[in-house]
Amino acid sequence: MLTGSDLLTKVKELGDVSKSDLVRASGYVSTKKDGGERLNFTAFYEALLEAKGVSLGDTGRAGIGKGGRKLSYVATVQGNGNLLIGKAYTALLDLKSGDEFEIKLGRKQIRLVPAGADEDEE
Repeated sequence: MLTGSDLLTKVKELGDVSKSDLVRASGYVSTKKDGGERLNFTAFYEALLEAKGVSLGDTGRAGIGKGGRKLSYVATVQGNGNLLIGKAYTALLDLKSGDEFEIKLGRKQIRLVPAGADEDEE
C-alpha cells in the first residue's frame, strides 16, 4: 500500500481513471474469505488525506468522545448503583477487555490501580 508522496505521485500519474482502479493500483486491496478481492476505499482515502497533510487520527482529539462531544470527566452513579466510566475514557487510557484493577477507596476518592502494580508505579 502506497503512502505519503508515493501515493500522491501515483494518483497524479494515473490521472483520469476510475476510483476502483486508483485504489487497486495504489495497493489498497485485500482478499475475502471466498477468494474475491475487496477494495479498501476507506484506508485509501485516509492515506490520501494524510499524505496531503490532513490528519484523521486520534492525535489532538484528547477529550473528544463519540460524535465529537467533549468528555466531561464527570461520572454519575446510575439508578441501579453502577458507576459507568465509558468507552471514550477507557480508549484514552488504552485499556483492553479483560484488564484487571484493584479498587482503592480513600476518604473522598476511588482509585483504580492495575492488578499486580506496586503503589509506587501509579
